[in-house]
Amino acid sequence: MPLVSSTPMLQAARAGGYCIGAFNVHTLEMLQAVVEAAVETESPLIIQSTVGTVKHLGPDYIAAAATVASNANRIPIALHLDHCTEFDLIVRCIRAGYTSVMIDASHSPFEENVRQTLKVVEVAKPAGVNVEAELGKVGGVEDEIVVADNEALMADPDECAKFVELTGVPTLAPAIGTAHGIYKGEPKIDFERIGRIAGLVDVPLVLHGGSGIPEEQVRRAVSLGMAKMNVATELRIVFSDAIKAVFAKNPEENDPRKYMVPAKQALKEAAIEKMRLCGSFGKAKDFR
Repeated sequence: MPLVSSTPMLQAARAGGYCIGAFNVHTLEMLQAVVEAAVETESPLIIQSTVGTVKHLGPDYIAAAATVASNANRIPIALHLDHCTEFDLIVRCIRAGYTSVMIDASHSPFEENVRQTLKVVEVAKPAGVNVEAELGKVGGVEDEIVVADNEALMADPDECAKFVELTGVPTLAPAIGTAHGIYKGEPKIDFERIGRIAGLVDVPLVLHGGSGIPEEQVRRAVSLGMAKMNVATELRIVFSDAIKAVFAKNPEENDPRKYMVPAKQALKEAAIEKMRLCGSFGKAKDFR
């Protein structure tokens, strides 16, 4: 089936009390791995690329690979541009075939965040493309975006409600205590805040910084309204460690297939575990 907007799949996830894994990929093998994991578990899937990866590979190459994967399988797959601050790049990705985009104006004052988000919504919605926006500041590092721990701000529930009303954005990523990257200690997620936000807005919520969150915390966040969980750093580590293991055994290896195949398999297994945690096994059949 062709690539689909993530809006209906996320709405279904929130209504059904589960979430959908959104996986950042940087190579063809990583993309293939998460697709194979989704096919094997019959899970809806969101493939994500960061701004850095888009600039490295090009949006047309990424969209073409995702389209081939989607057309070859009977699961719903969306292609998402993550954490983008550049309107022109968002438009380029939409034209290339992306079905979901994130405008990240969370570092700007509330009014400016509204203005930039509304501008993207006005372009994306007529094209059937999902839009994700962020309120508050999620800590950690995401490509070139760095938020120090002392600068990370929680999203205000009332502002979230006002933001959704003013912009009509179909997906919201509120800062609730998670961080990008691997946690140094146990994350301090504000579950009460998630519940208050979910009670004020009817759009699906997005859990950023999904690498390394304890299982019970993920399940609780999902039960409160988180319908999408982003995973990036954990996948890069699994993928890279598998490649390092090959070279540790055979430093002279020069056939990329010999180290990419085990890396792909390791990532696939990690993605399956995340899909299990999301509760998305078998949900793909609801979209046929």
